[in-house]
Amino acid sequence: MSTRQERDRVRWLRPDRRRLLLSLLRSVVVVAVTTTAYYLLPLDRDLDRNTTVVLVLGLLGIGALLALQAVGIAVSPYPRLRAVEALTTAVPLFLLLFSATYLLYAQEQGAHSFSEPLDKTDALYFTVTVFATVGFGDIVPVSETARVLTTLQMVADLILVGVIAKVMVGAVRLGLERRRSSAAPEQREP
Repeated sequence: MSTRQERDRVRWLRPDRRRLLLSLLRSVVVVAVTTTAYYLLPLDRDLDRNTTVVLVLGLLGIGALLALQAVGIAVSPYPRLRAVEALTTAVPLFLLLFSATYLLYAQEQGAHSFSEPLDKTDALYFTVTVFATVGFGDIVPVSETARVLTTLQMVADLILVGVIAKVMVGAVRLGLERRRSSAAPEQREP
C-alpha cells in the first residue's frame, strides 16, 4: 500500500471514530437522562384508567419511535451505528415504562400485588428480571392483575427482541445496499 493510500485510510478512520464515540455518547446520555427522569418523576399516583391509557400510549409511542428509527437507519450513511443508537434509545424507554407501571400498580394495591412492596429500584429490578428472562427470585407477582401485567411485558419483550430486532436488521441491510448502490463507479471495488 502506498503512503498516500495509507494517509487516506488513516484520514478516513478518524471521522469514523468520532462518529462512533458521538453515537456512544448520545446513547449513554439517553440512558442517563431517561433513568434520571424515572427516579425524579413523582410516580405517586394510583394505577387507574388514565395510567393504563398512558401505558398503552407509551407502548404505541415506542413503536412509532422504532418505526421512525427504522426509516432513519435505512437512509443513514452509517446504518449499523444508527441501529445501535435506536435500540439504546428504545429499550431503556420500554423498560422504564413497564417499571413505572409496576410501581404505580404496586402502590395502588399495596402488599397484595407483589411478594414485597416495590420502590422505584425494585420495580426497575423486577422489569429487567422479566426482560432478561432470568426467572423470578425475591420479587414475584402475586395478584392476578400483577401476573397479567407481567405476562403482557413478557409478550412485549418477545415482540421487542424478535420483531423489532428483525426490522432493525432489515433497515441496516437496506441502508447498506443503498450506500453500495450510490457509490461512484470508480470507488467500487472490482
